[in-house]
Amino acid sequence: MSKPELLVLALGGNAISPEHESADIDAQFERTRQTVAQLDDWIGAGHGLVIVHGNGPQVGAALRRVELSAASVYRLPLHICVADTQGGMGFMIARCVNALPATMGVGRVCAAVVTSVEIDPADPAFSTPTKPIGDYLSNENAARLRATLGWTMAEIPGHGFRRVVASPAPRRVVESAAIKRLVDHGTIVIAGGGGGVPVSATHDSASPNQDRPIGIDAVIDKDATAALLAIELGASRLVFATAVRQVFTGWGTPRQQAVDSATAEKMREWLSVGEFPAGSMGPKVSAALQFMERSRDAMANVVICASDELKSALRGVSGTRIAK
Repeated sequence: MSKPELLVLALGGNAISPEHESADIDAQFERTRQTVAQLDDWIGAGHGLVIVHGNGPQVGAALRRVELSAASVYRLPLHICVADTQGGMGFMIARCVNALPATMGVGRVCAAVVTSVEIDPADPAFSTPTKPIGDYLSNENAARLRATLGWTMAEIPGHGFRRVVASPAPRRVVESAAIKRLVDHGTIVIAGGGGGVPVSATHDSASPNQDRPIGIDAVIDKDATAALLAIELGASRLVFATAVRQVFTGWGTPRQQAVDSATAEKMREWLSVGEFPAGSMGPKVSAALQFMERSRDAMANVVICASDELKSALRGVSGTRIAK
């Protein structure tokens, strides 16, 4: 048997709640079952696994509930909504992983950890919020929520208005040591959902005897958090499961070409000349390069693949592989 590896897997939103499909809980469970079923071989081989997941549609729904009930019940801030969806989605993913034949066959357990991620309150992202969350709104509704809830709104041409928040860089996964202890004991862990709950280590004046983290209303890029967690855990492999089969250069142009494999240096070169825009593959490639730069493992690698081709990507026959 080969030496066990530790994989950090970043699941995009389509792995749990695909666009243009029903987003109710039953549908999310079914889609999650289909996705995690592809991890059976990896788990059965005894490898370590940490799953980070997106939560965009789920947080949007949570904020919609906040909006609709604002006049009758207390309001939940964004960072609490992120924590709530981490718990609910973590439960769902863990249920599906724990039902896999491989997981049951080797007596392993999957557990979800509600995860905080430290950010810098002075991050430049807070001066220009750009991350859209929640539903599209009419001008009238956007103005009402701007006035009543203090939300920052941005107009999306052709669609309406959406709330926008800051997306600061993750600095430290607060629970990484606890997650590592679980991994070292064979536990499969769900962590960093939605990029983690953004917290600041600033002293909380409301609790004079405690220097406890303060929740911040922002959204951290889940791919950046997955890369940071992979670095902190010493993972050998980082996989981004997304909506496309692999990375392409010249995307959407006559020169479009699939990238089966590339060095980190080549990916950095392509990124620098604009091959991977910020609104599409850019964040994943940036996160991949951060992991490759800081990993101490000479064999560390990154795979970017479609969520429904995860099994074949882990076998090395699909997706894009980035190596040192």
